Amino acid sequence: MEHLLPPAAWRLLVTPPAEGALNMAVDEAILHALADGVGQPTLRFYQWHPPCLSLGYNQPWSDVDVEACAQLGYTWVRRPTGGRAILHCDELTYSVIAPEDEPRVRGGITESYRRLSQGLLTGLRILGADVFQPQEEKVLNPQQGAACFDTPSNYEITVNGKKLIGSAQVRRRGQVLQHGALPLYGDLDRIFDCLRVGQPDGEAPTDHHSSRPSLRDRAITLEQALGRSVSFEEVAWALAQGFAQALNLNLVEGALSEHELHLADQLYRTRYITDEWNRRV
Repeated sequence: MEHLLPPAAWRLLVTPPAEGALNMAVDEAILHALADGVGQPTLRFYQWHPPCLSLGYNQPWSDVDVEACAQLGYTWVRRPTGGRAILHCDELTYSVIAPEDEPRVRGGITESYRRLSQGLLTGLRILGADVFQPQEEKVLNPQQGAACFDTPSNYEITVNGKKLIGSAQVRRRGQVLQHGALPLYGDLDRIFDCLRVGQPDGEAPTDHHSSRPSLRDRAITLEQALGRSVSFEEVAWALAQGFAQALNLNLVEGALSEHELHLADQLYRTRYITDEWNRRV
């Protein structure tokens, strides 16, 4: 296969399951290390423990049912990227961090997202998923609720019209951070157990389950798409192969540097566990 992209070496990170605030701190730490001139372009795969509800950068924190999260044993955190809420449970999360002038992320958000999606599409097809990415912009749902998987956004990956991956991007200090959630299995409607949905002034409904919406007609897990169960390790391997093949990458397994670990600890303590960050909107 002849590539339009020049060959490049990126670091591959597969990190242990971590709490949501730390996962977000690590992604941002990698970005800052790159901007400081001591990092490297990175493809990272990770999981969340305990399950965590993440809010988009500008999403009001009043969407969160804080008491329900606590009762369920979930945490919650605000992402540095945009979009709507995601319940990170039984999933694989990926992140890509690279300089804005890197050919694989160069251009606008949509252009770079479509290019990076080729890695996701190729990896999912290695697994046997019949995935699709629309090539034309669609009219977004103006009634979309608080949940990210409620409606596919422009160019997002779907199976039979149902959203499979939710992704978002931020650009800071000349770097690009894109991350996304791929639900492997489980009930996607669990997110509504920890959101305040459809109520005036964010008040929770009296009969929560009877009044909550459902994602069943608009979103899908990888297990449903494949008709078989898949492990995090199998999916991480396939997606790494997909990125390498589709984007002409040599992925070299690595670890976080001491500089990145220090930055992540700082960001964790001063941002991602604080009310000033999580409740700022």
